[in-house]
Amino acid sequence: MLMKEYRICMPLTVEEYRIGQLYMISKHSLEQSERGEGVEVVQNEPYEDPTHGLGQFTEKRVYLNNKLPSWARAVVPKIFYVTEKAWNYYPHTITEYTCSFLPKFSIHIETKYEDNKGSNDNIFDSLEKDEATEVCSVDIAYDEVPERHYKESEDLRYFRSEKTLRGMLQEDWRDTQDPIMCSYKLVTVKFEVWGLQTRVEQFVHKMVKDVLLLGHKQAFSWVDEWIDMTMDEVREYERVTQEATNKKIGSFPPAITISQNPLVSCGTSSAPTTPLCTEAPDFLPVPKDWPRKKSAPETLTLPDPARRGSSYRLPSLFFWPSSTQNE
Repeated sequence: MLMKEYRICMPLTVEEYRIGQLYMISKHSLEQSERGEGVEVVQNEPYEDPTHGLGQFTEKRVYLNNKLPSWARAVVPKIFYVTEKAWNYYPHTITEYTCSFLPKFSIHIETKYEDNKGSNDNIFDSLEKDEATEVCSVDIAYDEVPERHYKESEDLRYFRSEKTLRGMLQEDWRDTQDPIMCSYKLVTVKFEVWGLQTRVEQFVHKMVKDVLLLGHKQAFSWVDEWIDMTMDEVREYERVTQEATNKKIGSFPPAITISQNPLVSCGTSSAPTTPLCTEAPDFLPVPKDWPRKKSAPETLTLPDPARRGSSYRLPSLFFWPSSTQNE
């Protein structure tokens, strides 16, 4: 298990970002989706928690197969996807990721938002946080996104909002910007496979950081598109884009509706948690007194090599389809 705390400052207020976050997630999902690839929205419903009160629960499937390298596609099924479950009790959210192909892999993200520049060192004290947890500051203006995701219109060193007059962030912008808020994210990555755990967990954290950086950059660079929206308007935008996204990736579930009747939590915890048990499931045991079937004869008599005219051939136990190609 590898845990890190990320702090991402934004030139917004926490209340403003509540709208911007929903808008950014919906638009980003639509942009990144194509037929067979992208984000399918499975569920989006109000949710009531005994501790945090009313919130919103969403479940999504992120299909990634075609984005994997060729060697990985050779062993990963076509139905490979990552499940995202999120409980949004803004300004507190919980997000969990599990993988349909890797049962020992999970990501847990606890997020809190405050109107400050990332100066609260005790925001997660109520959680079981390791004292040695690394704190990573993410600069939405000067940290570099992967080259394939770079857009000049989203470069916050040069972007200026016409409606808020904020932007063109200078190197010391976090010390001079007003208003300013911070997303605090406590991210736990687990990949409990011996020999690969450390490298995979470090790699996943690198990917998480890139995703957080890109998402927060886009939330602010699109500010003029959402700053005048109400919560009802952004929820309607979310509904429409979710339906469009599902159709874009080739999934045609029933129309998505946001129910007025909240789901009720059955437990006392803040939200369902990712199963952490690594034990294999209990299957029905095979009775020990069953006779074992013999799959082959005890001995195998080969033909005499001296008999050149022999037409005997060993049976073919394996075959390769003629259409198989090595990638």
